[in-house]
Amino acid sequence: MAIIEPTRHDLQHSTKIKRYSFSLRLWHWVNLIVISGSLATVLINATITDGHSTSALMKDELQKAGSTVTNEQARAAAHALSDSVWGIHIYFGYVLAGLLAFRLILEFFQLADQKFIRKIKSAYHRFNTVKKNREVARHELTVKTIYAIFYALLIIMVITGLFLAFEDALSAYKPIRHSVKEVHSFCMYLILAFILVHIVGVLLAERKNENGIVSDMINGGAEHN
Repeated sequence: MAIIEPTRHDLQHSTKIKRYSFSLRLWHWVNLIVISGSLATVLINATITDGHSTSALMKDELQKAGSTVTNEQARAAAHALSDSVWGIHIYFGYVLAGLLAFRLILEFFQLADQKFIRKIKSAYHRFNTVKKNREVARHELTVKTIYAIFYALLIIMVITGLFLAFEDALSAYKPIRHSVKEVHSFCMYLILAFILVHIVGVLLAERKNENGIVSDMINGGAEHN
């Protein structure tokens, strides 16, 4: 479990400690890559490998090359291409499930002031007790709440995604497959919205009084003891 130890000390500056552990930063960036890849496969299947347009394109090109292709054959080929992309989407889903499990385990190993649950409780407490800087406290609580919603959506995405990936083994629950797929797709759009809000929020914060957020998430940041 060494990889999830929340090492905070800056080896080059012993008087400083890291704001974000290496494990948390690793999870953040790998999670970004995996979610982006997963969303990319959805976008590809909704556009480039869309069944109707792809089958028509395949049929036209093969006919130009001198082959005789029926509509059914073209649709079958297009469907196979789409399935290949969905196969990649499923593999991204497996990695995302592993990352979620890693993050949940990491929460138990984080130092007390780095635990997400403690941070959101602290933000809520400050919002209710601090009279001065109430706007700052409200902002912090709002940000932490949005992150909590993101984690909840991530859990739902993984559970519904695994259900769809193993639907053959869960044939007894086939009647709810469509509903599960709808929930999975809806959560995907909400996560996409979160990513956009997150990026905009970071850019705005960098331009105001919280510059260095991106840098801190790369090198860990530093806090004086």
